[in-house]
Amino acid sequence: MPHVLIVDDDTELSDMLGDYLAAEGYVIERAFDGESGAVQALNSDFDAVILDVMMPGIDGFETLRRIRASSDIPVLMLTAKGDDIDRIVGLEIGADDYLPKPFNPRELLARLRAVLRRSQSHGKNNTDHGDGIIRLGRLSLCPATRRVQVDDTELELTSTEFNLLHSLLKQAGRVVSKEALSQHALGRSLEKYDRSIDMHMSNLRKKLQQYQLGDMFITVRGQGYQISGEVE
Repeated sequence: MPHVLIVDDDTELSDMLGDYLAAEGYVIERAFDGESGAVQALNSDFDAVILDVMMPGIDGFETLRRIRASSDIPVLMLTAKGDDIDRIVGLEIGADDYLPKPFNPRELLARLRAVLRRSQSHGKNNTDHGDGIIRLGRLSLCPATRRVQVDDTELELTSTEFNLLHSLLKQAGRVVSKEALSQHALGRSLEKYDRSIDMHMSNLRKKLQQYQLGDMFITVRGQGYQISGEVE
């Protein structure tokens, strides 16, 4: 059974959501402030974290920063309804997905399931290599172990960033639409005015730019993204 941590200072909402998810087969733990939420997330074996933005003390953004400093555990952020800034900042820091409040519990369940599917899937060996590893220059990606390396250094990616890179590498040299990337990386259709894919791609670029590989991604205006070069 998936083990999920809910971090939200709204005890009534947290209890209601916890009961709803428990009835769906999830094991739920709660934290009611960012400080203890970050500690619990990093010191227990959770499958995902549901994290509210607005909390006393340290807010959800700082909580996410602390989690991302040491862990790539999937994080679903709860943002203020219609507040694009909250959504964008959360995605920039490394949230896997977001949901504006107030929300329908069934939609949260659907998004949580999609996040968990992405993090727990191991992919299939669909390259020419017997080991299933996709290689492009100094970069290598192993679908089976969900590991990415540049030379001999392992790259720390979130589940969403890994899925984006995997999808682009599988179709290297071709433009992959944002809709296709959203389906593969987020497990849902791209919504109107939704910049989630752009934000995740920006984060992925920054991580690869540390190794002078950020330019491997090409943005095709109005269409999607493409990786230049040929995989081995």
